[in-house]
Amino acid sequence: QVQLVESGGGLVQPGGSLRLSCAASGSILSIPVMGWYRQAAGKQRELVAAVTSGSSTNYADSVKGRFTISRNNAKNTAYLQMNSLKPEDTAVYYCNARVLDLGARTATSWGQGTQVTVSS
Repeated sequence: QVQLVESGGGLVQPGGSLRLSCAASGSILSIPVMGWYRQAAGKQRELVAAVTSGSSTNYADSVKGRFTISRNNAKNTAYLQMNSLKPEDTAVYYCNARVLDLGARTATSWGQGTQVTVSS
């Protein structure tokens, strides 16, 4: 059983910054990929950024140059540094991880989500 817990969301003014954290716990052998998704009201969930265990990254075009994803493999934790925030970034942000448990079985785990609101 693997659990993901997000933190760091909140209310921020346009142009401001937030840093989200996602901590994974449980019977974990490895986490090949961790990522952040977001879902705005009335819209589908979309990929924001992802990072592999080797620190390769990719980003949605809408956030490239403003957001940075990183991870600490020793802590099984991923981060999303969000700068120059815009109102259209308002959404619930979800952490996602593809994990190998101690039985070497692959599973996908989702966090409960953390609200990010960008408003003046």
